[in-house]
Amino acid sequence: MELRELGGTGLRVSAVGFGASPLGNVFGDVPRDAARAAVRRALDLGINFFDTSPYYGGTISESVLGDCLRHAAVPRDRVVVATKCGRYKDEGFDFSTDRVTRSIDESLARLGLDYVDILHAHDIEFTHLDQIVNETIPALQKIKESGKARFIGITGLPLSIYPYVLDRVAPGSVDLILSYCHYGINDTSLVELLPYLKSKGVGVISASPLSMGLLTDNGPPEWHPAPEELKSACRAAADHCRKKGKSITKLAMQYSLMNNEVSTVLVGMNSSEQVEENVAAALELSTSGIDEELLREVEAILEPVKNLTWPSGIQQA
Repeated sequence: MELRELGGTGLRVSAVGFGASPLGNVFGDVPRDAARAAVRRALDLGINFFDTSPYYGGTISESVLGDCLRHAAVPRDRVVVATKCGRYKDEGFDFSTDRVTRSIDESLARLGLDYVDILHAHDIEFTHLDQIVNETIPALQKIKESGKARFIGITGLPLSIYPYVLDRVAPGSVDLILSYCHYGINDTSLVELLPYLKSKGVGVISASPLSMGLLTDNGPPEWHPAPEELKSACRAAADHCRKKGKSITKLAMQYSLMNNEVSTVLVGMNSSEQVEENVAAALELSTSGIDEELLREVEAILEPVKNLTWPSGIQQA
């Protein structure tokens, strides 16, 4: 598995990252032995980056990931573990100094770790961004100074949140951003922001290359917030691939891995089979490239909805 530099952190992360939200049973129950097998297989195949959050499954994802890493008996310096703070299943959003300071201790206890490599403020568009600038990031910096997190980041859907925050904090205050659903076949709007992020010395993690299920044969879950027009176009693209005996999921995964400015692509996994499929897609890309003809056809189908997204967060003043 190819390792890429993660911004200016000095961390080298696998191009495919293990999204652990499914370990929180958010897409259906995952038996513990299946979860352990998935994490073990990921480690064996060269995946070293694992991402979770207390929000996923109401803390279950963190506890299960911690158990899986312990069970795998992997040396701590061989894995890069990221978690988040500020968003909780039962409490909603709380980006206050007090809450994020308690949050990291709770997360470390669940994960069974002394520190995480990355601590993100989770979905910051759901509070006033000035709170993130003036309160949350200073609190995260104190956590970083304490050694409980090596690097800090911010996450959210609207791309406008990143320049807003990064232009208002001291250089080097934020090490990373985690963007989702903005770097895939149907939406490449993150690309426009990459030169800016590079100029700020901020590393880039992209999540949800399948656009939360839009670019799959099964289609998105009922609750998916995308407009019907986008869902319909993605369905047509998936059907086109299936008729040609191809997989839209593999094509989408490979497409998202093609830009080295994006250090790692997080994809949710809950079984060793899914791990093997994603790693196989990455290896095939590096040896024989993407199916250019199929990609052109799918891009043509999705052209009318290119970069179409959905609202997320509160109205910012």
